[in-house]
Amino acid sequence: MKITIVKFIFIVSGSLIMNGCETIKQSTNQQKGVAVGATSGAVIGGVLGNNIGNKNNTALGAILGAAIGGVAGGIIGNKMDKQAAEIKTAIPGATVERVGEGINVTFDEKNPDGSQAGVYFANNQYNINSNAQLALNKLNNVFTEYPDTNILIEGHTDNTGSENYNLSLSERRANAVAAALLATGISSSRITTKWYGESQPKMENNSDENRALNRRVHFVITANEKMKAEAKQNQ
Repeated sequence: MKITIVKFIFIVSGSLIMNGCETIKQSTNQQKGVAVGATSGAVIGGVLGNNIGNKNNTALGAILGAAIGGVAGGIIGNKMDKQAAEIKTAIPGATVERVGEGINVTFDEKNPDGSQAGVYFANNQYNINSNAQLALNKLNNVFTEYPDTNILIEGHTDNTGSENYNLSLSERRANAVAAALLATGISSSRITTKWYGESQPKMENNSDENRALNRRVHFVITANEKMKAEAKQNQ
């Protein structure tokens, strides 16, 4: 029986990887949870995250890797739908994407209209300015309303300067955002930081406009163990 299950996992995994991003885009949130659950989300999530483009591959991998799938995954997805809607309302300039059982929130350096985004860093800086603090305070209100979630903060840069410098800069920015959230009262147990420097460009670094889009912060929101346990009990 164990061998049969393992074979099934790898067959479905291969199908998911071959179908790629289009399959994920066309699935409903609950279908994504069921699919990932059937193929062991913790394993398949990491594989998919490393194979679907450069836009937000680690963010996607983190979301799918945390998924539990099935009916419980659908219950979590419904809660994430509500949280994502509240984030969109609170911070119109943020890009909020619902993926499977999680949420990916992106703050670019500039909004589409050219104005400063919610979490903005001056060139080569990592301090939290008043505009960024205001956005983080609004995020705190939503995060406080949904306490049973984990928050991964990812820092990214453009390719100006050396790779080592940019990696260090993205680390300082991610940690600065985390510190600002902690100061608003968010529990440290909910927050994880990661940083990738210039290694995951959203756009080609061939213009000032594109480089501004690559200087960004991701918030990856997933269910914690308490939410997962409650979802399983209510399925």
